[in-house]
Amino acid sequence: MKKGKQPKTNAIRLLDKVKIDYKLHEYPWSQNHSDSQTSLEELDPTRQKLFKTIVTVGDKTGVVVACIPGRSEINLKALAKVSGNKKMELLHLEDLEKTTGYIRGGCSPIGMKKNFPVYLSKDTQNLDTMIVSAGRRGFQVELTPQALKELVKAEFVAIEA
Repeated sequence: MKKGKQPKTNAIRLLDKVKIDYKLHEYPWSQNHSDSQTSLEELDPTRQKLFKTIVTVGDKTGVVVACIPGRSEINLKALAKVSGNKKMELLHLEDLEKTTGYIRGGCSPIGMKKNFPVYLSKDTQNLDTMIVSAGRRGFQVELTPQALKELVKAEFVAIEA
């Protein structure tokens, strides 16, 4: 991507501000989910580095963010336990943008409107780099799990089903 053409999402601004090394990946995004999935598979053929951001709400703590492998599903009971909640539910889609500043398909754990508790899948610890949303559909950012952990003050935990 040419200098100056880089999207300036909250995630990218924050990474630049704190001088964290990252690599930006762009892929063609479309409403047709399968087209986007094909592009993401080209980005990470083994699907080991690609993580999705899931925003939940706990009955005691409120909003909680989780990053899990792209092919995994969230274990809400495990997330509730590690986050100090009795139960969790997914944040309603209509509340996503006003809560995080991001839209569905472009929600990044980096640069949300507020600093919510973030839990990273323990599987990220074994990777050199991981890929998460850069805050806009069609853009992903690759960085080290440790850098993401420190930036968002996350914990590594077992939260996949």
